[in-house]
Amino acid sequence: MSDENLCDTSELMGETGFGYTLSMISGKYKMVILYWLAAFKPVMRFNELKRSIDTISFKTLSTTLKELENDELVIRKEYPQIPPKVEYSLSEKGKSLIPVLDMMCEWGKTHLNDDQK
Repeated sequence: MSDENLCDTSELMGETGFGYTLSMISGKYKMVILYWLAAFKPVMRFNELKRSIDTISFKTLSTTLKELENDELVIRKEYPQIPPKVEYSLSEKGKSLIPVLDMMCEWGKTHLNDDQK
């Protein structure tokens, strides 16, 4: 990686592109939710996400989805019916993060067994 790809270290972290990106994807489940919506099913209901990410609590999933929606990474679509139906999908901004997550996956595949060498 060349130096021109790195952020200016004289800036405060939160004011860099790196800091902004981290603020969007930080948290235990944000990247997992984004990746589920990108790789497995483009539109998911709340309970589908809960079942898919078995280790997440209902409260944490709800809070995380609200954060992703506020950051405009996820679109929440509510249908006025009984029982209520709510679907989640990636926004264009959210879709633009997927190549970053893909690169993280590739890096992980490359270095997965480094500790065993």
